[in-house]
Amino acid sequence: MEESLTAFRAEARAWLAAHVPPGPLPSLETAEGFAAHRAWEAELHAGDWSVVNWPERYGGRSVDLLHWLAFEEEYWAAGAPGRVSQNGISLLAPTLFDHGTEEQRARVLPPMASGRTVWAQAWSEPEAGSDLASLRSRAVRTDGGWLLYGQKTWSSRAAFADRAFGIFRTDPAAARPHQGLTYLMFGLREPGVTVRPIPRLDGKPAFAELFLDGVFVPDEDVIGTPGDGWRIAMSATGNERGLMLRSPGRFLAAADRLVRLWRERGQDPAVRDRVADAVIGARAYQLFTQLAASGGPGMGAESSLNKVFWSEYDIALHETALELLGPEAEFDGAWSEGYTFALAGPIYAGTNEIQRDIIAERLLGLPKGRR
Repeated sequence: MEESLTAFRAEARAWLAAHVPPGPLPSLETAEGFAAHRAWEAELHAGDWSVVNWPERYGGRSVDLLHWLAFEEEYWAAGAPGRVSQNGISLLAPTLFDHGTEEQRARVLPPMASGRTVWAQAWSEPEAGSDLASLRSRAVRTDGGWLLYGQKTWSSRAAFADRAFGIFRTDPAAARPHQGLTYLMFGLREPGVTVRPIPRLDGKPAFAELFLDGVFVPDEDVIGTPGDGWRIAMSATGNERGLMLRSPGRFLAAADRLVRLWRERGQDPAVRDRVADAVIGARAYQLFTQLAASGGPGMGAESSLNKVFWSEYDIALHETALELLGPEAEFDGAWSEGYTFALAGPIYAGTNEIQRDIIAERLLGLPKGRR
């Protein structure tokens, strides 16, 4: 295994050195940047590096998660662009592997791997964020499929993406809120879809609201069994909070950048311990994910512990960098934009308050608190 990983790393490092753009691409939260990042996805796919842990028939290399983690470390160390296809490859794809049909995988995964189809996540609603079971958007049965009605909000990538995935209420008479939900895929340019971009603090439309008025979804785009959407969605949240969404390579590279910044800034002793904490945290996260990927503890409720760690770690790392930069932070696009994005970490993928409840109840066995 070690020899295989070493050779794999060397091959990845050589390819990335030859292909990673010499400078940063425009922000993927703009139309220009989105197009540039989509083109990068196509280049990755042409080199067989887009989805290395997928089966070859869908565009991957059929390697295990340890090889994927190794590639991620090389990828971020090379300064490669962020992945505009991340919602698809990290969230929808694992859901299709676990719950989709072979027809769905053959149809959906190859264009996802190449960047030809970019996916948005359409889960949250104006009154259903972390309390996802209270969602009101509905899907009504019609000939050959379903008609979608309602509103989704904070849909990441939706301002420029091609398609979306989400859950909808298909049985309003179900006894409990999390019952009678169905997991669906739908096009963002179909009749009845209105996309309204939502700008971040920096004005870039990282999210969008989706207004759905009779949007037709064929039966072939239902994932799993109608009414079983909650169980399927919960398996997807495990991927989002756990291994797939935030690989350790991202944080190892950021910690290295922070060390270089600290050295360039005169090795300020006032923040030395915080820089050291960032290096230790990145390494600890790396070891934890390697253990999980090699058959260690599962990623059920443990994924909540993972999510709290990386989301709060990300903020602390960027705050340290901004303190080192001082007034110059306003003009440093990489660190300031990274900080803006990190602030959302404790909110998306289920707020950290909810994750702490899950940790307390399911991992520590504490009694449920009053709400």
